[in-house]
Amino acid sequence: MTSRNSLASEWIRLLQTSGCRQTEARNTIVDVILETNRALEPLEIFEIGRKRQSGLGLVTVYRTLERLEALGLVQRVHQPGACNTYLRAPQGHQHLLICTGCGKTEFFQGDDLTPLIETVAGRSGYVITEHWFQLFGLCSDCQKSTD
Repeated sequence: MTSRNSLASEWIRLLQTSGCRQTEARNTIVDVILETNRALEPLEIFEIGRKRQSGLGLVTVYRTLERLEALGLVQRVHQPGACNTYLRAPQGHQHLLICTGCGKTEFFQGDDLTPLIETVAGRSGYVITEHWFQLFGLCSDCQKSTD
């Protein structure tokens, strides 16, 4: 299993290869993303990162997130009625569970969606090339706190 430090180094290397300069601000953004198991809004990444690196700017957060997403390292999570959030991208093809209480995220595999995709393609005439499946609900910890 890859350690967080070596994963962070790999992300920084990929950012550099894609044309980004290595800066403390970018290192901080990468660290914040890799240290959490929940999807974060850009402003949350900025606030957490600014406590560690006072020179961090919100524009740098947005630009770094865009580049990390383009590299396939982070995944944008579309939140119903809220800002997009970001989290580390899954390894391979996985689906996403998101807690609406605390924001915790988990990836899961399986659940063959082929029959549904074929039905939608047949009805719509689309050739479906990929899909993105997100489930929203309450994790077990948040369920306990509402009891």
